[in-house]
Amino acid sequence: MGHRTVHDPASHHDSASHHDSAGYPITRPPVVLDTDRSAGIVSRAIAAVLDLLLVLAVMGGLYVGWLMVRLIYDVHQFSLPSANPFFTATTFVAVSVIYLTGCWCVSGRTLGSVVMGLRLVSRKGTPRVRLPVALIRALICVFFSVGLLWVIVDPRRRSVADLVMRTRVVYSR
Repeated sequence: MGHRTVHDPASHHDSASHHDSAGYPITRPPVVLDTDRSAGIVSRAIAAVLDLLLVLAVMGGLYVGWLMVRLIYDVHQFSLPSANPFFTATTFVAVSVIYLTGCWCVSGRTLGSVVMGLRLVSRKGTPRVRLPVALIRALICVFFSVGLLWVIVDPRRRSVADLVMRTRVVYSR
């Protein structure tokens, strides 16, 4: 399959801008360079931890926002609510699934995968996956996170979610 490049929108200029003063063509590096190399457990685990931290930060922001609304609504009767494990778990699942699904559909990358230079590709090697694939893959990743460890034993470095959804995580710069 080799390297894959994504078109650089900045390259739509007149033909004179593609040559230097001596008339030699100017080449630009590709905007995104995906490789065929499947990502290993270390880079994928670090990306997953970064994504987890982002989800927890979003949950914290939602909680603070909810507290502010309660405070504004009734400042005299305000008190911090007691922890509700069901609400917290439900919010965690919802934020995680929405985040992962959206990122994988739009670009094939989450914040963690951008930092680690990774990209999710479909079975055909395209840099984005369809909504049903992204949604089911996100649900597998959230409810069966330990499936990431399968990358260690699989010769093609695929997680359980990759095997089920026929996707791959590759190095991308």
